[in-house]
Amino acid sequence: MLENIENIELQYLTLDDYKELKEAMIQAYPSMPGSYWKESHIKSLIDKFPKGQVVIKINQELAGCALSIVVDYDAFDEVHTYTDITGNYTFSTHNDDGNVLYGIDVFIKSEYRGLRLGRRLYDYRKELVEQLNLRGIAFGGRIPGYHRYSHELSPKQYIEKVKRKEIHDPVLNFQMSNDFHPTKVVKGYLEGDENSGEFAVLLEWDNIYYTKQSKKAATKKKNVRLGLIQWQMRLYKDLEELMEQAEYFVDAVSAYRSDFALFPEFFNAPLMADNNHLPESEAIRELAKHTKEIVQRFSELAITYNINIITGSMPEMRDGLLYNVGYICKRDGNTERYEKLHVTPDEAKVWGMQGGNELRTYDTDCGKIGVLICYDSEFPELSRLLADEGMDILFVPFLTDTQNGYSRVRHCAQARAIENECYVAIAGSVGNLPKVNNMDIQYAQSMVFTPCDFSFPANGIKAEATTNTEMILIADVDIDLLRELNQFGAVKNLKDRRKDIFDLRKIKTKN
Repeated sequence: MLENIENIELQYLTLDDYKELKEAMIQAYPSMPGSYWKESHIKSLIDKFPKGQVVIKINQELAGCALSIVVDYDAFDEVHTYTDITGNYTFSTHNDDGNVLYGIDVFIKSEYRGLRLGRRLYDYRKELVEQLNLRGIAFGGRIPGYHRYSHELSPKQYIEKVKRKEIHDPVLNFQMSNDFHPTKVVKGYLEGDENSGEFAVLLEWDNIYYTKQSKKAATKKKNVRLGLIQWQMRLYKDLEELMEQAEYFVDAVSAYRSDFALFPEFFNAPLMADNNHLPESEAIRELAKHTKEIVQRFSELAITYNINIITGSMPEMRDGLLYNVGYICKRDGNTERYEKLHVTPDEAKVWGMQGGNELRTYDTDCGKIGVLICYDSEFPELSRLLADEGMDILFVPFLTDTQNGYSRVRHCAQARAIENECYVAIAGSVGNLPKVNNMDIQYAQSMVFTPCDFSFPANGIKAEATTNTEMILIADVDIDLLRELNQFGAVKNLKDRRKDIFDLRKIKTKN
């Protein structure tokens, strides 16, 4: 057959194609006599939604067809019939302002099967959905092989066996191979479909590029620029001098049009030098007295320089207890607080620091983000919970004194990027701080990690700073690549989790 093919072309369906279309449908559905569309039906579809009706022609002969409408899918019950979705075959349910492309019919003539023509039709539908900014595709898939097993298997059991390749159902196998996932088994879906026992599988495909229309003027950015500040520990005479240095870095990363500035954990530790004569636990509580003003100053910088600032972390007193916290100072003036949940043995022993209780994602104009302070990045459950909430970028401000401590943070952070299909940005401090007890030396290399797949760097490293050198690191990340990875990646870590054998959830705690 291949040697006789001179031309394969995808075309919009016209009424001139009706005679061929009718003959092809009669051939495609031999078990359902009379199951072909009347010319009035085809005219109605073309009039209402011409882009949704396409044919594939080989050597100018009709080889396959795909018919569809756009519906407000939320207006239909989860269990609906073919009659419901088509408005009793009038297609009155078509809505130009709908949110889902609903597949009415798709078939390939038997002599042309095996040429992947069905995939071309499905690919066209997917591209059309992206162009129209629809939520996805849905349709009721027949299971024509079910009648051979209906005496021993329920539809659910039949579908499971098809998934496991124990039973071959050419229709269902093809649909699932094109990234459609079953959502519901419907009884009585298509009257007269005896081979399927009148059962159908509702299948859906999600448009990863879908953007829900907002009533606000703001939009979320898809290409995001990160500015990481690898902070040099040095002595400052007062808070004003420290904030001058902080503003210098904010100004620098803002000049490169960064969307985020990330500071390290305890970047303000040099201010403890004035209280070095006190016990360490008292000196850090004195440092905590600066936190409120520092957050206020950072919030002003975020607005002034049009950038979202992740403030690293600082000590903070609440209800008589000492915590390690940070703030997200957004460029719209809002601030959000995050806490270190796992304090290190040193933090607990030397400073008497407590672990926090709140874990959550944060909405920004660049998507959902999460923040885990240093040691928290070494507990994979935390980032997985954030990923379940839709996190795209994980920020990890850290402070490590030795290379082995840094290596723990670095390698755990990179693992978080892979297993959660997200970007991870880490930023730390470098240099020495001779006049502050318990903060003598620092070791860091700030980095941006990505998942490891074809659209990302092979080694999972987007950008890296020079080790132990004060500098800024600028890196761009594409949020849409994460959506593609989730749907089309070589492996799909988030989707492939065995939730049938384990459960991960947050437990409410008392603050």
